[in-house]
Amino acid sequence: MLLNLLMFINAVAVEAASGISEAVASVSGLSPEQLKQAVTGLVVSLGIKLIKVVLIWYIGRWITRRVVKVTKLIMEKRDVNLSIRTFVGSLVDVVSMIILIIMIISVLGIDTSSFIAIFASAGVAIGMALSGTLQNFAGGVMILLFRPFKVGDFIEAQGVSGVVKEIQIFNTVINTVDNKVILLPNGPVSTGIINNYSREALRRVDFSFSIKYGDDFEKAKAVLLKLIAEDARVLDTPAAPFVELGALSTSSINITVRVWCKQEDYWGIYFDLNKKVYETFPKEGLNFPYQTLTVNVNK
Repeated sequence: MLLNLLMFINAVAVEAASGISEAVASVSGLSPEQLKQAVTGLVVSLGIKLIKVVLIWYIGRWITRRVVKVTKLIMEKRDVNLSIRTFVGSLVDVVSMIILIIMIISVLGIDTSSFIAIFASAGVAIGMALSGTLQNFAGGVMILLFRPFKVGDFIEAQGVSGVVKEIQIFNTVINTVDNKVILLPNGPVSTGIINNYSREALRRVDFSFSIKYGDDFEKAKAVLLKLIAEDARVLDTPAAPFVELGALSTSSINITVRVWCKQEDYWGIYFDLNKKVYETFPKEGLNFPYQTLTVNVNK
């Protein structure tokens, strides 16, 4: 990039020197009247170019301000994070300014290919140097724009579970259940699988209870339905409580239980029903199985 800049400056200097020499040579042989006409033509030409430059500048800046304003209004309606709104507005303004400068240079008759080459080289160099940082920044923008989760949600991402404390431009701050603070880079988070446990108002709690072979399944089912009915936190929508024989395992009969509840009642129902089943099944003559091994001996 530095080499391109030096080459560009050298080329401009050589071209300027050549232009001055040609101008001096062309003017030296002119009569006063011809010189007056040449100067007048030059002034008119420069005046027209100056008018074009002024018009391009003011019209371009007016359009830029309108674009920035509309962009910010759209992001405000979508409730985009303030830092993102500010950054995008500044980015649009800077890009528009660069385009205006290139257009003005072109109107003045200066070759813009060197400028474009410099900007391209600078973009490549910056992109290579900040590839990881730019990936995290882009991930942060995507998270703040599309909102797969928000502050206060309990999520699982990149093998980490916890409550979202902050969504920053480059990182997402997670507070785990054992009160550890973990910073997740936004790049991998935005492109990976995100499990948002707080997104929906209702959750389904799944259980699997086991009884011994020979125990009465229908009785176990009736006991489970009774325990579930006694818990006011269990909901009948979007589906009624489900209790059915799930599997005939090696040493046990496994009963599948599914109930729906509010998001905030999930763990309370999960732990309470497990405790009630442990206390109630033995009183009802239902036995919890143990892993067994049958050995047949032939004489």
